[in-house]
Amino acid sequence: MKKDVYADKRFDIQTEKAIDVKILEAIPFEYAGSETEVVYETDEFTSVCPWSGLPDFGAITITYMPEKKLVELKSLKYYLTSYRNVGILQEHAVNRILKDLVKLIQPQYMTVAAEYKERGGIWTRATANYEKE
Repeated sequence: MKKDVYADKRFDIQTEKAIDVKILEAIPFEYAGSETEVVYETDEFTSVCPWSGLPDFGAITITYMPEKKLVELKSLKYYLTSYRNVGILQEHAVNRILKDLVKLIQPQYMTVAAEYKERGGIWTRATANYEKE
């Protein structure tokens, strides 16, 4: 009987501690009360499956209405890139991003949506929402 060559196959996986929250910066929003909706999109988001280490590729859309602060874009790019080798479920990634960004800028509302590329015949779409009380 042939040994299962995949039984011990695993890639290095970082924990969520590798997510670089400290890199995130907020900048002042000078038009408070203007009901400006801000949308950031990238189709280059990557993380890895926490069990196999195989990559997950997705598009992330962040939509929010700022109150007093905006997310500084360079810091957002570095923050999202820090997920590259993190083992995190797709549904958890959108919630983690939402939590970190809401804490940073305290918007009126925010939605983080992800559409992951097909793997094993299944596409995943996950959306997390926040609305200020």
